[in-house]
Amino acid sequence: MISNRSIPRVTVIPVLAYPDANEAAAWLCKAFAYSIRLRVGTHRVQLNVGEGAVIVRELRPHEIGGPVGLGHSITVRVDDADAHCTRARAHGARITQEPSTHPYGERQYVAEDLAGHSWTFSQSVADVLPEDWGGTSEQLN
Repeated sequence: MISNRSIPRVTVIPVLAYPDANEAAAWLCKAFAYSIRLRVGTHRVQLNVGEGAVIVRELRPHEIGGPVGLGHSITVRVDDADAHCTRARAHGARITQEPSTHPYGERQYVAEDLAGHSWTFSQSVADVLPEDWGGTSEQLN
């Protein structure tokens, strides 16, 4: 694969639409501790998310007034779910699920951003075999 400085080097890049891409980028950086990688005009912003990336773009005219974030969620791994949740709440994120530890070894919380997108933040707290909590190992790396 050719390297291109104009796009993040990660394999999967979620793209989320907001009424104002620059306002959304600023809020996501404050609330979730992301950083801006680059801007494309005034309508698109690439964000660094740990070793990954998210792109925010402005809503297109035909999308305005429609459902935002319906049926999707983005999961981001963090070092400390409780501290991350506290920061997100302080910057206005609506916490829809408080931090809790699950049998599969993750402590997670769910937040809704300023446009209604759902974000799950996940902290690994134990290394658990999927079979130990009811999952099935198909192909683990």
